[in-house]
Amino acid sequence: MITKFLRFLKSESGAVTVDWVVLTAAIVGLGMAVLVPIGFTTDEGAQGVAVTIRNLNVGYEATK
Repeated sequence: MITKFLRFLKSESGAVTVDWVVLTAAIVGLGMAVLVPIGFTTDEGAQGVAVTIRNLNVGYEATK
């Protein structure tokens, strides 16, 4: 029984899968941490552009 347990502890057959899962989760987490602030800043900038465009006078009457 002890030899089977020691063999199990030394086995590395599933270690690569666990490593890839952890690395993938870390990459996704870092991506979200970076994109959330950029997304809010971009949204505020787009709203500022929309207000500026909305206030523009266009057409022939705008040049008078």
